Amino acid sequence: MSGVRRFLRENSLSLGFGALFLLSLVGQAFAGVADLNDQRVSDGLDPITLGRFLTSSSFAVDVMENWQSEYLQFFLYIFATVWLIQRGSAESKKLEEAGTESDEKQRVGAHAKRDSPPAVKAGGWRTAVFSRSLGLLMGTLFLLTWASSSVAGWAAFNSDQLGSHEDPVTWLGYLGHADFWNRTLQNWQSEMLAVGSMAIFTVYLRQRGSPESKPVGAPHAVTGQTG
Repeated sequence: MSGVRRFLRENSLSLGFGALFLLSLVGQAFAGVADLNDQRVSDGLDPITLGRFLTSSSFAVDVMENWQSEYLQFFLYIFATVWLIQRGSAESKKLEEAGTESDEKQRVGAHAKRDSPPAVKAGGWRTAVFSRSLGLLMGTLFLLTWASSSVAGWAAFNSDQLGSHEDPVTWLGYLGHADFWNRTLQNWQSEMLAVGSMAIFTVYLRQRGSPESKPVGAPHAVTGQTG
């Protein structure tokens, strides 16, 4: 197998979803500018170009709202599944393993292997930070995208305010406005529903060959197994 083919095969999951992400984002851009131009024409305004739409607050707020809700989902799920369990779910740890687990099980410190990451062997703050690095990254990305969505939403809201000959609001004022929380919470609730549903559905349903599912023949009560 050639080096390129091996690379594509060994990274097909991230590359596949990366390609789907880009296709979806491009599709959203074209659909979004078409929808906005339909509204502008009906209001007696000139249509705008794709380039102008891509730099508009309208496009930015739609993108950032979705991104921040996704990173919130992963941030909460990563930390919640340390302690919270669901009997019979492939998305849960085994019932007796709730918590941060022992150094031996986590291969930390004296239990690190020769090929373990350097931070694991270093000890002290480096090991402590690395032990939580995935959750910390997701939390940081959530905060960054949340801040970006709030600024983009604020700009879009003030644009509508000025179009209606009403006074614009400050960013802090927008954070307390119903428009911001309506946009935010409708994204958050859908993510919480998806995570909770997945945790329950994997108790009773299967997908052969998927690591997100228990083995097809596993009993419903078996917790923490993947196929």
